[in-house]
Amino acid sequence: MTNHVHLLCTPNVENSISKMMQALGRRYVRFFNNHYRRTGKLWEGRFKSCLIEEENYLLQVYRYIELNPVRAGMVEAAEEYKWSSYQINALGKESELCTPHPLYLRLGNDTAIRLVEYQKLFDIRLLSEKLDEIRTTTHKVMAIGSNKFKLEIELLTGRRVTEGKRGRPKKLK
Repeated sequence: MTNHVHLLCTPNVENSISKMMQALGRRYVRFFNNHYRRTGKLWEGRFKSCLIEEENYLLQVYRYIELNPVRAGMVEAAEEYKWSSYQINALGKESELCTPHPLYLRLGNDTAIRLVEYQKLFDIRLLSEKLDEIRTTTHKVMAIGSNKFKLEIELLTGRRVTEGKRGRPKKLK
C-alpha cells in the first residue's frame, strides 16, 4: 500500500516476528535513508500485530490483505497489484518470500487445484462486518477469532486480547 504494509506471518519460534520486524527496521531504514540521502525514522511507530484463529479466520485475512489495493482503488483486481501474494497463491507465481501455510495447502492435493480453489475464495465478498473486525482487532492489537479462541489465548498468556469496557472500573461496594 502507499502508506502501510501488511505481512501475514506464522512464527516457528517464540518472538521471531518481533525479531524479524526489528531486523527489517534496522536494515531497510538504513538502506532507504542512504538511498534517498535522508535521516530519521521511516515509520510512525511500532508495528501492530494480532493473533489469528487459523481454522476459521486465516483465509479471510488473506482475502482482506490481498483485496486491500482493490478497495483502495489502486487496481481493479487483486492480480494486478504487483506487491500482493495473490499472484503467488492464486496464479502460481514463484517466490522465495512466501511459504505456503498448511491451511492453504489443504485447499487441494496439487498446485493446480489449490490455485483454482484459492481463486474461488475471491468470488465471495468479504462482509463489511468482517472488514471492520479485522481492521479493529489489528489496530487495537487484539485477536481475530471466535470467542472460544480469544478466551483460550487470554488464559494461556494472561493478557487481554478482547476489547474491554471503556473508562475506569467501577468501585466495589
